[in-house]
Order: sequence, then C-alpha cells, then structure tokens
Amino acid sequence: MTDHETLSALNTDYIDAVQNGDVRRFDEILAAEFYCSNPDGSLVDRAAFLAQTARPVTIKGLRATDVMIRLFDDVAIIHGRTSYTTAEGRAAQGRYTDVWAKRGGQWLAVSAHVTRG
Repeated sequence: MTDHETLSALNTDYIDAVQNGDVRRFDEILAAEFYCSNPDGSLVDRAAFLAQTARPVTIKGLRATDVMIRLFDDVAIIHGRTSYTTAEGRAAQGRYTDVWAKRGGQWLAVSAHVTRG
C-alpha cells in the first residue's frame, strides 16, 4: 500500500476505535508521546486518552467525511469532519485534525485535536 492508502486505512481505524471504545487498537496506533486536545479544551496525554476511550461510548453512528490527507515526508496531517448522534438522539457534528509520524516504517498518531459543534 502507498502511504496515502495506509493513512486512509488508519484514519478509518481511528474513527472506528472512537466509536467502539477500542483501547486495544489505540494502543497499537498511538505514539508514546501522543497528546489530544479534547472538545472541552482539556489536553490529555496518551494514558489519559486511553482511559477516556475505555469509558462507555455514548454517541452513535460516528462517521468521517471531507477527509483530507496531507503528506510531508515522514509526517502526515489528516483533517476531517465528523457526524454522529448524541446520547439524547440529536444529530451533531465536529472536526478533527490528527498528526501522524512515520517511525521505522510504521505510521503512529502523535497528536489529535477534536472540536464539536
């Protein structure tokens, strides 16, 4: 697979892992120094992100659209729009930006920024 194809598949895995609370998959694809800016303004490290992922998922139908993958040698930035249904049944959306770094031939997420509207 090309780097673009690999990153596209990893983006799908990332979204699926959020929807399914898949801590195991995140453990595989997050770099040791991963940080995430959450929609509430908090900044969490890898351990805190995995802990929040382990909590019960309250949203349904999480989907990514308008995905743009930009490659800069061994760094990639992925932008996307999300849509989902809240626990209250309301349609909602957001945006995300993920930064990936290629290390030893493997792409790992090093940073994420998530917004909700």
